[in-house]
Amino acid sequence: MTPSFDQQIAEAIGRDPAPGPEVRERAQAELPSCFHVSALATASIKAAAGELAALLGAPEAAVDRRLASLWFDRTLRPEGWDLPSAWDPIAGDYAASDGWIRLHTNAPHHRAAALSVLGCAAEKAQVAEAVAAWAKSELEAAVVAAGGAAAAMHSLANWAGHPQGMAVAAEPLIDWRESGEGTGTARLQGLRVLDLTRVLAGPVATRFLAGFGAEVLRIDPPWWSEPGVEPEVTLGKRRAGLDLTHAADRQTFEDLLREADALVHGYRPGALDALGYGAEARRLLAPGLIDVSLCAYGWSGPWAGRRGFDSLVQMSCGIADEGMRRSGAVRPVPLPVQALDHATGYLMAAAVLRALRLRLAEGRVLSARLSLARTGALLVSAGARAFTGARIEATPGDLAPGHEQTGWGPARRLDFPVTLDGTPPRWDIPAGPLRVDAPRWQVATPAAG
Repeated sequence: MTPSFDQQIAEAIGRDPAPGPEVRERAQAELPSCFHVSALATASIKAAAGELAALLGAPEAAVDRRLASLWFDRTLRPEGWDLPSAWDPIAGDYAASDGWIRLHTNAPHHRAAALSVLGCAAEKAQVAEAVAAWAKSELEAAVVAAGGAAAAMHSLANWAGHPQGMAVAAEPLIDWRESGEGTGTARLQGLRVLDLTRVLAGPVATRFLAGFGAEVLRIDPPWWSEPGVEPEVTLGKRRAGLDLTHAADRQTFEDLLREADALVHGYRPGALDALGYGAEARRLLAPGLIDVSLCAYGWSGPWAGRRGFDSLVQMSCGIADEGMRRSGAVRPVPLPVQALDHATGYLMAAAVLRALRLRLAEGRVLSARLSLARTGALLVSAGARAFTGARIEATPGDLAPGHEQTGWGPARRLDFPVTLDGTPPRWDIPAGPLRVDAPRWQVATPAAG
């Protein structure tokens, strides 16, 4: 019998995992899918909540299953303004000559790479016509080689026998490494977290930490933007910009890293190494640093280092194909939310919190690596079923009290699914655009004791 999500996550977290908090069922919540998406949402948030409670002295913790499912989607309700689209107009699934492929074009350079391979204008009908002339795996390889992001659709069985699928299956859900011995005394309140993450998984992790007392400083290069998700993922964080190809900015980054308690990063494998900040360089700069990272397709195998996003991994690992098959649809049917991103994010938060607990208790410094593809394997491990569930609509009763004055206008945000002793998280910094703050820590000395 396959272990439950809770059991697999507890095993991944390792020795002395925190006890799971109470899960409240205000109403039966089940996102529509042939996979157990709401169960994954609840289990991953529960893991982060359990580690949080253990670190803070085990107060009563609770997770609301309905809100857990809702927080795997959009959480903000603008008032008098509109959220931007999360997708570029030509991003999506296309029929190739032998099956389906997904193009991810949200980043301008990924869009340019795909169009350069297809040799057409940025118009959806022209893209569809150009894609139809290609075999899906050949187009995938060409777009990836050009610096873009694409994924041919595989079945669950095909992925299980694929070299990358087998590599991912052999990896742990959380890959722990001993990084040294720590002298840091900072607890969660005022913990300095340097955030080098993008889009969803990593920012979800640091958003959770910020809500419970960490000082999160997000760093982005001058050219990066993600307008479709910034209102979701910048909550609670100060946001600075640095160009790590410039000497002065490199010095600033190194100073920030030396003073950080934790680094959370989601650059694809090799990217920080190419900038001169590989794992050993980071250890030399900050010996007591808790280092938690993620990638898309795993840390071993022929695709280690490949660019990827949740929607692409769903295509590669068979999730979208299984959804299409079980629903009787004629095109790929992905999960109803970016569940691999969100679940990985909460598991990353749990990893930071457990590493902090062990550093405080034993002086050990741990690093952890996770991947979207391995979280996908966790989801698939529970099996597929007939389509179950329905879209969960937020009601006024699901909204947190008060308004959030975001960088774009006032909004209401959903209540968070986690409470400690009945108290929800507190984000003192509203969501806002990137690169608006100075690259420095606000707290002079991390809180101790």
